[in-house]
Amino acid sequence: MQAKLATIIGVLLLGAGCTSLPSEAGEPQTGKAAGAVDPERLSSITRMLASDAFQGRSPGSAGETRTVDYLVEQFKGLGLEPGGDKGGWTQTVPLLRTQLDQSRPVTMTLKGADQALAQGRDIYISTLRDADHVQLSAAPMVFVGYGVTAPERDWDDFKGIDLKGKVAVFLVNDPDFDAQAGEPVAGAFGGRAMTYYGRWTYKYEEAARRGAVAALIVHDTPGAGYGWNTVIAPGGENFGLVRDAGAPEALALQGWLSGEAATRLFADSGLDLAALRIAARGRGFKPVALSSTLSADIGVTRERIESRNVIARLPGRTRPDETISFAAHWDAYGIDPKPGPKKGTIRRGAVDDAIGVAGVLELARLFAAGPRPDRTLIFAAWTAEERGLLGSEWFARSNLYPADRMVANMTLDVLQTAGAARDVVLIGAGQNQLERYLADAAKTQGRTVTPDARPERGLFYRADHFSLARRGVPTLLLMAIGGGADLVSGGRAAGDKWVSDYTANCYHQDCDSWSPDWDLTGATQDVALFHMIGGQLANSDRWPEWNSGSEFAKLRQKGAAAGD
Repeated sequence: MQAKLATIIGVLLLGAGCTSLPSEAGEPQTGKAAGAVDPERLSSITRMLASDAFQGRSPGSAGETRTVDYLVEQFKGLGLEPGGDKGGWTQTVPLLRTQLDQSRPVTMTLKGADQALAQGRDIYISTLRDADHVQLSAAPMVFVGYGVTAPERDWDDFKGIDLKGKVAVFLVNDPDFDAQAGEPVAGAFGGRAMTYYGRWTYKYEEAARRGAVAALIVHDTPGAGYGWNTVIAPGGENFGLVRDAGAPEALALQGWLSGEAATRLFADSGLDLAALRIAARGRGFKPVALSSTLSADIGVTRERIESRNVIARLPGRTRPDETISFAAHWDAYGIDPKPGPKKGTIRRGAVDDAIGVAGVLELARLFAAGPRPDRTLIFAAWTAEERGLLGSEWFARSNLYPADRMVANMTLDVLQTAGAARDVVLIGAGQNQLERYLADAAKTQGRTVTPDARPERGLFYRADHFSLARRGVPTLLLMAIGGGADLVSGGRAAGDKWVSDYTANCYHQDCDSWSPDWDLTGATQDVALFHMIGGQLANSDRWPEWNSGSEFAKLRQKGAAAGD
């Protein structure tokens, strides 16, 4: 490992607020300079957080306590100030944890005949209701296509149907995901690039708003962006933010139908799922009632948990109310009684996302050691990202640091461990002006910016930056699984192989563990980019904005303009 770490990409921006030194494009610049990101620290922090003692860092577990204590100790040691609730290092996030009894079948009734749907094979379900059991009694099932209501795109899949007490069945992704050239819908939702309407979270939210009792999404790997093994990874467990008194009730059940089970379900109702997929790509689509009903009577184990975000800050010297945030999520999937691919039960989350947290700690170290910035810098480690971006969502709702005074957010979620790269992969290309900063910073390293190769997977909506983006804060997300980097050793093919091997075999599994064979040159490069960009913004009066075509452009509150 030491030999690999010796070939580190240096960062020539050494102090917050300095401009980066120019370099010719070509091979990445090498050599470790004083004040640069330290790959050995990235490795050692990741190794610690992904060790067995942290038990997979599940919210509400003993692993959370160890994780939070460790992170607070690290931030304190860097000389930062606490940035959480009431002058403390943490922000309390009230969570509801539920666990469905996985042994109980869900029953589908067709023409008086009952058919059992096996949990984990035919159907995957969970609940966010604060109740001891979930009951559905012959709830009618309705196919609602992609389940999109988008007036700005002249699109409505529901056509006024009443979903109260019913089970809404959705297709995953957007209406034009599978559209062929010449179809009227083609391009209406960004082509293959997923919009938020394609995310499962949107579909559950829409079903609940319309009074449905349950929502099921038909799984297919290309549309979802991940296989059935990822769908079932939580094992019936779910987390949600505790709802305020009087808030609308959550869906009784939410989850997925396997592609095979869905095809049988539609066929048994005399319907052709393949033909309905095509019909659902048209504006004239209308919901279709299935001949089946769904019944369930399943016990729920539940508890309320006070989980914690860890937040540190470096107060600004002259514009302290204007903030820039750097963040990653500390949580992983904890302990699974069922052994994973490596026959282990601890899902350590080394790449997803202990290494991102290590990157945030490195950024904190570098900024704390440099000149005091003009603007306040926030360094955050969120809880419960894997459970639905819950820690970052609570932070955004809390207004602890108002969104209209936050200049930018930069999020690290999965950094590649395969070596130096000629480029950096950008998730959500075309969204905002921060991409110009990224391109300029990458150029100083002799690198270019490559857009996410698989925008149909919707990665832009699957990381914690989204909680702030949806409130108008311009964001940058570095997530290595958005496409293989052009590696110095092996090129794009080697980068693609790293992504495919990781996502197919170790994503959310027990084998996502630290390795002494990692080459963190590329990860070091990427963290250094955020140091450059953060340093430039921290000592300027610039307010990056969303591009006019972005779905978030209208959300940016103009109150930020007061600081121009």
